[in-house]
Amino acid sequence: MTRSTRSITILTDDFADWETALINSTARAYYGFDTRFASPNGSPVTSMGGMVVTPHLAIEAIQLDELDLLIVCGGSIWQSERAPDIAALVAAAHERNIVVAGICDGTRVLAQAGVLDHVRHTSNSAQNLAQLNYAGAAHYQDVPYAVADQRVVTAPGSAPVSFMAEILRVMGIDDDNLKAYLAMHAAEHGKPA
Repeated sequence: MTRSTRSITILTDDFADWETALINSTARAYYGFDTRFASPNGSPVTSMGGMVVTPHLAIEAIQLDELDLLIVCGGSIWQSERAPDIAALVAAAHERNIVVAGICDGTRVLAQAGVLDHVRHTSNSAQNLAQLNYAGAAHYQDVPYAVADQRVVTAPGSAPVSFMAEILRVMGIDDDNLKAYLAMHAAEHGKPA
């Protein structure tokens, strides 16, 4: 019996509810991923929308040898002094060839960890990452959708659909179900304004 693909999404207080909802629900419900959530000290966190989440584990308890995908959800905390220091964890995951993904200000963590130094990537804006004086600025892609390169996936906060799709593609999933799901989401934008 093969084991499920194992994924952990890092959540903090004021995490952006919508940013990782599609990847986690699609991966779990349609592709059988073992999706888990971690927070600082394993404490309950409250999203930007007011949803209270009790995670499965503490960030400090994450075991990389049991992981296939590490996602950093965005939120306002990543630009504050309250942000947990997870750069070493993210760098170690990348070094082990674990897929590492960040959306919105979660991309700042990837930049701080050095993961974006040599890969094409995006974020909410180039200025958002430039504030960090990271070494990957030459690889920044100014696009409104997710970018995947060398098992690293990044996206602006406004792109949860392409974020989901690029993560699944990097994980080796690009089937008719995914194409239909993407077409369904794209149809919403065909309506005249």
